[in-house]
Amino acid sequence: MKIEAGTITNNKPSKLFIMEEKFNESTINRPEGDRILDADVVSIDIAKHVLQITSEDGWMKNDKNAITVFKSAELRIVLVALHQFAEMRPPTPSEGVTSVQVLEGAIKLMVETQTTEAKKGQLVAFHKHLPFQLTATEDSIILMTMTGDAE
Repeated sequence: MKIEAGTITNNKPSKLFIMEEKFNESTINRPEGDRILDADVVSIDIAKHVLQITSEDGWMKNDKNAITVFKSAELRIVLVALHQFAEMRPPTPSEGVTSVQVLEGAIKLMVETQTTEAKKGQLVAFHKHLPFQLTATEDSIILMTMTGDAE
């Protein structure tokens, strides 16, 4: 929800939009429920979140673990930790543009019929409505950014 307030700039009335901050909802795995997901400015400590998702039970018991670090109507950013050979295959193609940045490790990304390998420091981006499959070729940390209807 946006709140509209009037202001005066250069002797002319203008509108100032103040965004309501949105926090994550608590879950069994993350009961704190105090992480800001959307606000005018969101500062994200990637190293802290990497430490968090790689020390949780979800990482110890499963082939991957993830945390959404930003989510608005237009953009979603998700930090994902994958064990070697872990796969991600969303059931439906993204409604927006997607980028996958490899922060640690290496992945193989198949978008439609094109396969790309990416390692630490590399980024792959692709357009909406393209089905993809991602496989970690070694333990990896990736940052996925998706535009479009992220709510």
